Amino acid sequence: MVRLDILSSLLAAAGVAQAVANTPQVVPGAYIVEYENNQDTAAFLKDIKGEATLRKNLKFKLFKGASIQFKKLEKAEEMAEKIAEMPAIKNVWPVKSYPVPQHTVHSTGSALAAELKKRQVEGKDLFTPHLMTQVNKFRDAGETGKGIKVAVIDTGIDYLHPALGGCFGEGCLVSYGADLVGDKFNGKNTPVPDADPLDTCQGHGTHVAGIIAAQSSKNPYGIIGAAEGVTLGAYRVFGCTGDVPNDILIAAYNMAYEAGSDIITASIGGPSGWAEDPWASVVSRIVEDGVPCVVSAGNDGAEGLFYASTAANGRRVTAIASTDNTLSPALLSNASFKVDDGPVKSFGYTVGEPGAWDGVSLPLWAVNFDTTDAANGCDPYPDSTPDLSGYIVLVRRGTCTFVQKITNARAKGAKYVLFYNNVVGTTAVSGVVEGVRGVAMVTADQGAQFIKTLQAGSKVVPTFTDPETAPKFLANFDNILSAGFASTYTSWGPTFEVDVKPQFSAPGGMILATYPRALGAYAVLSGTSMACPLAAAVYALLINARKTSDPRTLENLLSSTAHPNLFQDGRNAYPVLAPVPQQGAGLIQAWDAARATTLLSVSSLSFNDTDNFVPVRNFTISNTAKEAITYDLGHVGAATGYTLPDNGSATPDTFPNDLTDDFATLAFTPSGKITIPAGQRRIISVRAAAPTGLDAKRLPVYSGYITINGTDGSGLSLPYLGVAGSLHSATVLNPRLTRLSRTGDSLNIAVAANTTFILPPAGHSNDTAYRNTTLPKIVVELAMGSALVRIDVVPVNSCRAANATTVLGTKSVGMPADTPLYYNPRGTLEASWDGKLSDGTYVKQGIYKLAVKALKIFGDRDNVDDYEKTETVPFRIRYAGAPEKRSPIPFQSARVKKTVAKRQENCEA
Repeated sequence: MVRLDILSSLLAAAGVAQAVANTPQVVPGAYIVEYENNQDTAAFLKDIKGEATLRKNLKFKLFKGASIQFKKLEKAEEMAEKIAEMPAIKNVWPVKSYPVPQHTVHSTGSALAAELKKRQVEGKDLFTPHLMTQVNKFRDAGETGKGIKVAVIDTGIDYLHPALGGCFGEGCLVSYGADLVGDKFNGKNTPVPDADPLDTCQGHGTHVAGIIAAQSSKNPYGIIGAAEGVTLGAYRVFGCTGDVPNDILIAAYNMAYEAGSDIITASIGGPSGWAEDPWASVVSRIVEDGVPCVVSAGNDGAEGLFYASTAANGRRVTAIASTDNTLSPALLSNASFKVDDGPVKSFGYTVGEPGAWDGVSLPLWAVNFDTTDAANGCDPYPDSTPDLSGYIVLVRRGTCTFVQKITNARAKGAKYVLFYNNVVGTTAVSGVVEGVRGVAMVTADQGAQFIKTLQAGSKVVPTFTDPETAPKFLANFDNILSAGFASTYTSWGPTFEVDVKPQFSAPGGMILATYPRALGAYAVLSGTSMACPLAAAVYALLINARKTSDPRTLENLLSSTAHPNLFQDGRNAYPVLAPVPQQGAGLIQAWDAARATTLLSVSSLSFNDTDNFVPVRNFTISNTAKEAITYDLGHVGAATGYTLPDNGSATPDTFPNDLTDDFATLAFTPSGKITIPAGQRRIISVRAAAPTGLDAKRLPVYSGYITINGTDGSGLSLPYLGVAGSLHSATVLNPRLTRLSRTGDSLNIAVAANTTFILPPAGHSNDTAYRNTTLPKIVVELAMGSALVRIDVVPVNSCRAANATTVLGTKSVGMPADTPLYYNPRGTLEASWDGKLSDGTYVKQGIYKLAVKALKIFGDRDNVDDYEKTETVPFRIRYAGAPEKRSPIPFQSARVKKTVAKRQENCEA
């Protein structure tokens, strides 16, 4: 029997089970089916004729199957179960969709070439992300990744951009690929694929492509692709809006693989923490077959530890974290200003939303003259404030939201608000408040200059032209706050099975690269999305330099030569290395990796948690140099991070987590200095002892770096981590926040006991007349990830209980359709219910409770003690249009009649 990993597949009206926020969402009635051996798609579709249609044929070398769409949503679960039992079927998964990659757009626009200065000096590569990663040394040596094919799975590429070749096809920079979806695809409608992967409306993929291979001689900013000589493949998987389902992602990966790509990169994902995700599993297969796959680690750093993203959390998939650039470039729109009757001077700004600045020329008015006031403009303005409709209000960024500051200014009549930044550079402010026509931001220095002038009693009058047509110029600011440190937004690992994630980092914060011509041609963006393609380009350089494309070898090289950095919380650095679950091995050093003669057999070590503790791990040091090398083994601890806060909460703490300088103890065998002759290798055993004195209940994650310093001048490091506590003992289910609510309630307020729900007639949930019906909704709050969440329907009526079966200690008449839920990230799951069970039948009218069981991490699915449990309040369900059954009761006394009628009423609700 094949186990069916089904999450949810029906519309909300028919019982959707979904994770909220930016977690992957389930596509109603759609499933991915993987065949055994050489099952034919046509034969399979014949077997299910009339029940489902083909979404996508997934017949590839490494994955043979199809995705299908059931015609009747109410039968989808039942049919999926039947398909899973077919001898020719290996696996069945629900289709899940993933959002457009998260990233921050700081500024966009193209400038006049005459106004710009190129970054190259006598042919040297001075692009700061390259200086940080040693990529510049490859360019200086004439090594550009020539002949390597890099596939970009993303929003497509604006290949007509001059810096991206200006054409598509053989002989072009973007030489292969396809559009799998079409412009109008939004993740829910039918894709319209074609052979043209042009990106004109999203921008993300075009920025990624420029990071990899922008042609420096063909752009006014002198942007240099890290591997200018590669050829790119563009696999467009997003339309102009919306999400992408994982069946399209699986197809894109396999198409890129079969097109002969040497590297595949994707900056896409969503919270998971489980390597068993189908998309992650497919990517793992491609890596196992010899093609490196790099995936961005995710931008959910605020969520703290154990928030790994898929498919980056796949085994052998290389997850890339982000480091902040040493420079903060900004593409600023040009405007002018006058002080009193002085000369006209220029300044730069970044337009926000709304952005109606064309023709605006008004004097500045400042809330106060204190440029260190973090809460500048957060409080309502005093009664003495003048009518601000004739001014541009100058406000410092900080403390409260942009919208709150704009709202306070608007309360005194303001129509235009100009922010000055509290950090380096600028950003595009989104602050729509009724009546406000224009919002923009200038740099901290420019704002301080304006404030100083106003404080002196002078009048400052800025004048704006249309931001769409205003000249742009590139301004570079030294990043004095976070240069070289891990970006605060970068997602933290490890996985729930304590696999090391991420692997290493690359510059992703404040990166200037290409952008679709229609959207400005160039842009400064931040995200792990920007770090990932730089890592892909480095892989291309290494393949040529090392004459190997073996994913394990290349990952090991980059990991061992990477530079870990100190922990920084976004403002302050601390004298301890940042945890491995945040930065992996550290910032990649490409040239060192290319020239290394000492090779390690692994890229990291995991000692797991206390229940599954592996006290001894082995790795191999290989000396490929021409002479013997003596190595000195040691280790440097990194900060230990507490997963849980110190207030007893079972929900993981948010960034920055509590950190300590308690380190593990490592012992090596052989110990001391080790001499390895040329061409030979030695096995090193590492015995670990977790830090002592820690609060194990708070799940401290310890980590650090084994140091390997050779007499040849080499200095390598090997990251490791472990958990000084029991993940199995960690609270998975939050019973206080797991509750019964109702559809339509976005706040998920708990309903009172014995609330009655009038459900659509069985099988009619999707009828137009019933689509707005209020259904019971179970809200499940997972404090940690769970590989299996069961929801059982428990009858309260004694007559209904007679038909119940005891499952894992619970009397159940079945589970709601689309459950159980497999491989869930931590966070909130929601499942509405229309009375349908997973076997396709409907429960009878009556009083029920929903019993929730969440499998503990490392738990046994068949052991009831390995689940955490809670129940909802009882609630009644009736079906619309169902008559109330009141059978006559002849020849009985009035008292008996009343008793029997009451019992019957309880059963019929």
